[in-house]
Amino acid sequence: MLDLLGYLSLGAGTGVLAGLLGIGGGLIIVPVLVGLFTLQGMPPGVITHLAIGTSLATIVPTAIASTRAHHRHGAVRWDLLRALGPGVALGALLGSTAAAALSTQALGRVFGVFEVLMGGCLLAGRPPRPGRILPAAPVLGGWGGLIGGVSSLLGIGGGTLTVPLLTWFNVPMRQAIATAAATGLPIALAGTAGFIVHGLGEPGLPAGATGYVYWPAFVGIALAAFFTARIGAALTHRLPVATVRRLFAGMLILLGIRMLWA
Repeated sequence: MLDLLGYLSLGAGTGVLAGLLGIGGGLIIVPVLVGLFTLQGMPPGVITHLAIGTSLATIVPTAIASTRAHHRHGAVRWDLLRALGPGVALGALLGSTAAAALSTQALGRVFGVFEVLMGGCLLAGRPPRPGRILPAAPVLGGWGGLIGGVSSLLGIGGGTLTVPLLTWFNVPMRQAIATAAATGLPIALAGTAGFIVHGLGEPGLPAGATGYVYWPAFVGIALAAFFTARIGAALTHRLPVATVRRLFAGMLILLGIRMLWA
């Protein structure tokens, strides 16, 4: 019961962040799950992979809920999603393959470094200079492949990379956040499939896991996040997003340091 309460609380918080900032919540879910799985006594050799695979699975319902909410506000750029989608899906499959080749310790270090760097970038972020225009669809597709690969490797929804990319090309912030939330769906679907396949037959997996996806954690996190993502999406249009992003950046840095010391 305590484990379920922990998963529900984690899902509620990350659901709000997913809708508010266009992220899938993985930057919070992964380090917290690593801590929870460690406390539950799961085998150390599979903990990070389980956390990342489970994180990707939880992004599926979160992305659906937040995308629907953003679409009601007319903020999703479906033209950009069509250009990015195929690339992010292919990249996500390749990213899961790369993750399977790393040890859980190495994967945790990679995640920690990325999280600290992203927190620093968010704190130092500057508005884009005027005059940049969106590239052609094939170029956006290439960027999508990179975003999908990194996101699947780390168990994140892609918003952490998609939002800066789109704002760099002068897409309005709320449209960038909404489109990033939608981009999380193909990343999560492809990445989850990859982590399940690569984890099948792995020794030491706990009961309730299929490959590198631990379903009890998925149910608790996804159930809460599905509802709270709508709240976050609504808050995007009311709260000062820049202030929230700075607070989020500080949280990322702390969690990243925790992963590096784990």
